[in-house]
Amino acid sequence: MPHALLTFLIIIIGTGLHWLSPVQARPVRTVEIGRSTEGRPIEAVIFGDGPRKLVVIGATHGGPEANTYQLALALIEYFRANPTAVPADVRLVIIPVINPDGLARGWRFDAAGVDLNRNMDTSLDACPDNDWQQQVQGARGIISDTGGPYPDSQIESRLLRAFLLDAAGAIFLHSNAGVVFPASCEHQPSIAMAQTYAAAAGYEYTRFWDRYRITGGMHDWAAALGIAAITPELVTGNQPEVAENLAGLQAVLANADELLPLPTPGVLNDIEVPAVIYRFWRALGGETRFGLPLAPAEVIPGGMRQAFTRAVIEIDEAQRDTTAYVRMASLGTEAATARAYGGETAMGMPESWPSGPFAVYWQRGGAQMVFGLPLSVTFTTQLANGSRRTAQYFERAVLLLDPTDGHIELAPLGSWDIARRQLTMPLTPHTIR
Repeated sequence: MPHALLTFLIIIIGTGLHWLSPVQARPVRTVEIGRSTEGRPIEAVIFGDGPRKLVVIGATHGGPEANTYQLALALIEYFRANPTAVPADVRLVIIPVINPDGLARGWRFDAAGVDLNRNMDTSLDACPDNDWQQQVQGARGIISDTGGPYPDSQIESRLLRAFLLDAAGAIFLHSNAGVVFPASCEHQPSIAMAQTYAAAAGYEYTRFWDRYRITGGMHDWAAALGIAAITPELVTGNQPEVAENLAGLQAVLANADELLPLPTPGVLNDIEVPAVIYRFWRALGGETRFGLPLAPAEVIPGGMRQAFTRAVIEIDEAQRDTTAYVRMASLGTEAATARAYGGETAMGMPESWPSGPFAVYWQRGGAQMVFGLPLSVTFTTQLANGSRRTAQYFERAVLLLDPTDGHIELAPLGSWDIARRQLTMPLTPHTIR
């Protein structure tokens, strides 16, 4: 076969074009991304397998906005019947209810009385007016302490945070004002998507939600990470308005290349950081928690990893579309096995072991989802510079507390991992003879 023809066929096969055969239906699957505070499942229905992940989220405000749940279910049924309506380069995800406890209770909040759309860490953008606050404004002018005890405090918020790290776009369904508005901090992809959706749905486009101030909003958190994020507000409080919102969603899908920008890498310390690792790094604490990258990312079987001073952050492609897709590597377990900081470990200790300052840091930082479970009780260790620390091993980290000022930080496990790897490398490179 001539080389040019072979190359052409390889390109055609590799790009997934199907003009030589009937159009193939996109895959459809349902995954449980986690459980609510009261143990109710939070599920996502996924259509297609393209790189542009567009997530539609219903029932953030539970019972009072149950029509958004009904709308999400209707959209799921439409795309089940018409899976080829999802473009090949899009992965459409519909989460019918992110607040199942509020839906079951018939109220706006989660099981702990927190407004999930006021609970996100919105300090990552350049607009302080939308930053998280414990005291928030809400529907009908009500002011209440329902923003949560701290940003991202609720399990539902953390599940959504982890699930959206590789998203290109997010649509947060609410009711009932008959408008569509984008993230508030001049994020152009969000503005463009809101305008497109509103025009097709027949809703009014408004640049800002002007009835009261939204702090800790999901749309603003998403846009700060580069995710095109909009909030359609249904006109009514009890009807799903399927035709209108299907038209809006179809308009976004039809213009996916323009409206759903793929996640972009970051550059830190003159080192490129892959897009979803960069988003994880930013969303979970940035330089303060993880330090800066020590080397370029490396490809590993089934994914990618990159070393930062205090952690190695990895991508596991087998966990795509789960909350474990990007995470800290299990270096805490390896450090505990090697007794890198001394102390005694007992694998599989109960989750209740964190106590005192470590318990607060562990919980606020993401608890088991981020650091894993504890592997030891606290103990005293001496660092290389002679200073003493209180330490505790966790599956993905080692926490160090300075007893002189109470400061807690992650042990430099990224540096430790690079150092031990260098020790096992051959002294001279192999030569091919």
